[in-house]
Amino acid sequence: MTTAEWQRLTASPALYRCQGVLGESEADRALATLDSELAWQRPALKLYGREHPIPRSQVWMGDGEARYRYSGRDFQPEPWHPRVAALRDRVATLLEELGLRVRFNSVLLNRYEDGHERMGWHSDAEPELGRQPVIAALSLGAERPLRFRWKRGEGEPFNVWLPHDSLLVMGPGCQSHLQHALLPRRIPGLRISLTFRQILAPAGDASTDDQRA
Repeated sequence: MTTAEWQRLTASPALYRCQGVLGESEADRALATLDSELAWQRPALKLYGREHPIPRSQVWMGDGEARYRYSGRDFQPEPWHPRVAALRDRVATLLEELGLRVRFNSVLLNRYEDGHERMGWHSDAEPELGRQPVIAALSLGAERPLRFRWKRGEGEPFNVWLPHDSLLVMGPGCQSHLQHALLPRRIPGLRISLTFRQILAPAGDASTDDQRA
């Protein structure tokens, strides 16, 4: 197993990036496996009262009780793919190096065909994630920047570049203080991200539209 290298990006809240999560050859194999073996979907989500197909493909995966609700839709998880379950365990082990012990019971996988596909501004702050969630996002494929902005103007917006085989950890407080987006760029190449989460309670009806479409 490769030796991962951590970098702390913000003092508060805790935002970390790790390079060399799997090693290049293993990361290449993981990208090819996920691209070819998962049943990628492009659902329509509600945005400002209208239905829009999302500008990317996705799969919601996890334990049977890890239901998720956003933009007016409930998502029932697909069963764990063996490769994704192995990646979950690797990520959880890495987080222990930061003193974070999280039992990830779900993951949202997003597939971006190229730089034109995107994710809008949002925070991962749904009630079922709890008040101080830890989100770990593994990036495979084309390097792209994730854009961050402060909700209450504490600082300037900034980019975090996420290369192949890198891990971004948004620790406690990140979703309260920051929004993030994967904005369109003229960057060729496939990218798949896996955002591991812990669902603390089943999805309820108290959900509002977000801007992530």
